[in-house]
Amino acid sequence: MTTSRDNHVYAPIGGDPNHQNVVVLLPVYYPRRRRLLYRLYNAFLASAVLLSLSAAVYLLYPSDPTVQVVGLHLNSVQVHTSPVISLDLSLALTIRVRNRDFFSFSYTSLTASVGYRGRPLGFVNSSGGYLRARGSSYINATLDLDGIKVLHDVFYLLEDLARGSIPFDTVTEVRGELGLIILEIPLKARVSCEVYVNTNNQTIIHQDCYPM
Repeated sequence: MTTSRDNHVYAPIGGDPNHQNVVVLLPVYYPRRRRLLYRLYNAFLASAVLLSLSAAVYLLYPSDPTVQVVGLHLNSVQVHTSPVISLDLSLALTIRVRNRDFFSFSYTSLTASVGYRGRPLGFVNSSGGYLRARGSSYINATLDLDGIKVLHDVFYLLEDLARGSIPFDTVTEVRGELGLIILEIPLKARVSCEVYVNTNNQTIIHQDCYPM
């Protein structure tokens, strides 16, 4: 007796063993608008990285400190005519040293010289100090000059005293080291100024400065 099950034909799963499956890989296609946005994003990202690096170099690159004469007071002036024409002069200087960097600055020396109409009168030295990042320090010094012979400039000096304004030449120099993490970078600044002092109220009327 034959059942209906005998009428079925069975084939192995997987199909024809001689048949090969071929896979074709195609590039991802982005619509035109999406490709434009992708390019804009890459350009923006590159610009942001470049600006960040430029800002970091600008902020972290060591800069020389700045020095400025912020006060020059004429304590006393006395002119002697015998035995020779000479001058006794006492000056009080206030100098500001400013650290422009984002790291601490230790200055080892500060020197300030004073002259009159191109002729040196004297100089003062100051010991070292410490400046925090982006900080400032004020140094006070007194310059006492006795018996300065100013025969060639006595007429100019008398004229300046009568006018109430005396021009002084100052040269200020500071030397030190910048504490950059584990490095110590030597820095210095030297500035020359022409300072006009009011002899009545002992204030600076005007000054012209330039780095040297």
